[in-house]
Amino acid sequence: MKKLLFMALCLFIAGEVSAQYYPQRPRRVMRRPPPPRYERRPYNDFYRPSFGVAVGANFSNTVDSYNADFSTSTIAGWHVGLTANFPVSRSFAFAPELLFSQKGYKAETTDGTFKQRTNYIDIPLLAKFRVVPGFNFLIGPQLTFQTSTRNIYEDGFNRIVETEYDNNGDKSIIAGVIGVGIDLTRNVELRARYNIDLDRNRTNGASLLPDYRNQVFQLGLGFKFD
Repeated sequence: MKKLLFMALCLFIAGEVSAQYYPQRPRRVMRRPPPPRYERRPYNDFYRPSFGVAVGANFSNTVDSYNADFSTSTIAGWHVGLTANFPVSRSFAFAPELLFSQKGYKAETTDGTFKQRTNYIDIPLLAKFRVVPGFNFLIGPQLTFQTSTRNIYEDGFNRIVETEYDNNGDKSIIAGVIGVGIDLTRNVELRARYNIDLDRNRTNGASLLPDYRNQVFQLGLGFKFD
């Protein structure tokens, strides 16, 4: 019995010595690779052409009416049309448009109140610069073609309406445009523009109205389709 206990004790001591002499290898922990990161594309996309539509309000008046007795005030109208964006570089694009636009003014004269509302086809040819992603600056010339004019005379007793149509399209004016665009989403843009005629809008020689230049503040939305 004593021999068996002695042998068991020897085997136990030998096992402990062996365990201390041969250290255990560290266990490898398998780590999962992190999920791939997807870059979010900015709203302002200058990398491919896009087309769209624009609609908004006009707040128009005149400057330099060339008659001290002819003081004008602002009237409201609207504009609607087609837009395009053709990228040239990473931060520059060519942005032509084709718009129907209402302009005009209101004047208080010695004979009463006079209001003129004129319809135009505007073709802005704009350079578009991306200042930061989602914010654009635009500048360029605009070709303007008058289509019709409506004059309203009111003296407190009578109201006279005269409408004139320009079927020849010969009343064309060059204007200048400056503005900004803010991308609300990838396909919706907030637009703010100011345009002013660079030439006088000359009336016919028999008219009592002085020559003038239109100035228009535009505020609207653009909807882009890739």
